[in-house]
Amino acid sequence: MAQDQDPWAAPGKGSRPSDNKPANGSNDEPTGRNQEQSPPDLEEAFANLLKKLGGGKKGSAPQPLNPKNYAKLLPIAAAVGLVIWGLSGFYTVKEAERGVVTRFGQLHSIVQPGLNWKPTFIDQVIPVNVERVRELKTQGSMLTQDENMVKVELTVQYRVVDPAKYKFSVTDADDSLGQATDSALRYVVGHMTMDNILTTGRAVVRENTWKALNSIIKPYDMGLEVIDVNFQSARPPEEVKDAFDDAIKAQEDEQRYIREAEAYAREREPIARGNAQKIIEEATAYKDQIVLDAQGEVERFQRLLPEFKASPAITKERLYIQTMENLMAKTPKVMMDGGNNLAVLPMDQLLRNKQAAQPAAQPFQNEQPSNQPTSQSAVNSQSILKQPAPAESIQRERQGRFN
Repeated sequence: MAQDQDPWAAPGKGSRPSDNKPANGSNDEPTGRNQEQSPPDLEEAFANLLKKLGGGKKGSAPQPLNPKNYAKLLPIAAAVGLVIWGLSGFYTVKEAERGVVTRFGQLHSIVQPGLNWKPTFIDQVIPVNVERVRELKTQGSMLTQDENMVKVELTVQYRVVDPAKYKFSVTDADDSLGQATDSALRYVVGHMTMDNILTTGRAVVRENTWKALNSIIKPYDMGLEVIDVNFQSARPPEEVKDAFDDAIKAQEDEQRYIREAEAYAREREPIARGNAQKIIEEATAYKDQIVLDAQGEVERFQRLLPEFKASPAITKERLYIQTMENLMAKTPKVMMDGGNNLAVLPMDQLLRNKQAAQPAAQPFQNEQPSNQPTSQSAVNSQSILKQPAPAESIQRERQGRFN
């Protein structure tokens, strides 16, 4: 029963159609439901196709397969395959990309953005983005010039300018650029001290690394352009990080003190200039005063000169007395040698008495008796007493002291 079971029969219809005949032996056709459930006969359909291609008439018996029939199918299959092959060669290159075309693995050409065509299985197109800015990071512990270790992080920004050189000049342009960046950074760090790298030399490290990187990649002609080099960070090893933090803080304090000192200098400088100008003006005024005083003294002596020529002895005595008056006015005590006795005069007390008696004695200083004879010596004495204020002040001092 298992061998006679039809795999295409409906469920519950395990036997072949020949086994499902009615018991009365009638040869009725199967119902439409059974016809819909049976699968198509592939051999019959293929035979009908060959019959049409071979010119056989409808309803005739199927002919055996002939190799000539296959020869008639080859042009159609070739045309269909050629159409499919041609359509498969169309491709599109994006606006920011350039297509590197290789023919049998060898560089052939560079295609521009847009719709293009290539022979399938012969050419291969590698799209390369020439507008995107790529980024490469490198970091590591490096030895400085003063034999210290410093951890440095650097970022390189670059882009592709020649897709063909980028793909075929070196095996891996990105990896080669990374190795060149690491080499340039180690070279620059190795020629600088750790203090400069951690504090004020960050810009120097960036510029020198950029120049060294360009000089390294130039002979390889990798089709890359380095746009910028960013010096991210530089820090000492963890073992000495606290000490370096203190050193950096001290340097910041130093800069702060310098700025405060500069601000104080800018504040005090105008004041000092004003004081200097004031001192200069006072010195100039003092000089003018001294010059005028000296000119006044010269004028006074010129006026005394005729009197000195007329009576030298009296004039000399008068000048001596005047000089002694000026000297004694500056000391509170005077010692007088009287032989065996030494007298000390309290000049400060005498000067106070003189100042008290001066207002009362002033109206009588210029008085002279009308009946007193006038001799030449008296006239000379009178002319001397009538000199300007210094001589009169000396006369008043004598009168107040010895009266």
